[in-house]
Amino acid sequence: MSVFSPPVAVEKPKSGQGGGVHPPGFGGGDDNGPGDSSPDYGRRLYRARLALVLALFSISMIFVILTVVFLFLHHGAFVFDSRAGAYIREWVQVSLPVRLLLLNTLVLLISSFTIEMSRRSIAREMALAPVRSIPGIRWDEGLRVPWLAITITLGLTFLIGQWMAWQILQAHGFHVSTRKPTPFFYILTGAHAVHLAGGIIALFYAGFASLFHRSVEHRRIVVEVASWYWHFMGILWMYVFALLEFAM
Repeated sequence: MSVFSPPVAVEKPKSGQGGGVHPPGFGGGDDNGPGDSSPDYGRRLYRARLALVLALFSISMIFVILTVVFLFLHHGAFVFDSRAGAYIREWVQVSLPVRLLLLNTLVLLISSFTIEMSRRSIAREMALAPVRSIPGIRWDEGLRVPWLAITITLGLTFLIGQWMAWQILQAHGFHVSTRKPTPFFYILTGAHAVHLAGGIIALFYAGFASLFHRSVEHRRIVVEVASWYWHFMGILWMYVFALLEFAM
């Protein structure tokens, strides 16, 4: 005689309770896709990138205006000399400390590499965060290169190099009050230095965020925005350097 056992009800595990399989709480998604720890991470990153684009556009417009004024005065730097009875060029040739400026350019290019490595490092940390959160798994990070600190050091070195270039020009008699085009060297390089200093402040903030164990998503947004801003500063400096070298 066959014996039938009573049916057994199998309850489907509910989300948020034990027994269920949960997706990673955070990871490396860029657009609020799977792997993002915060539901608004994608929106925060989008807003940060949009603010960066607007800031870079504004900075670009400032240097475009300065370039237009600089070139206008360069081609219109003629005055009528009553003694000679002719127009003479009022443009004073400036001898730039090219070697020092080239060295500063090299320092800034190296810093672009180091900040890119910092950006990739924080992206890798965010992508591997779910694995590190699994109980029983130990993560051997090995030797971590302080790319962010290296970038800050190189940025400060660049600013010191620019200050040395200003001192060399002043030692040769080219002051801010000197006849054109000398003031434009200080205006263009000074404007670039101020904006680069803003990038260094952002990098310091990213470093403190890591020191005080802020969320990996927050740190990635800061480093992501700061890195692209820094790359822009490198390109902008090469443009300023070329403009000064070939037009002064």
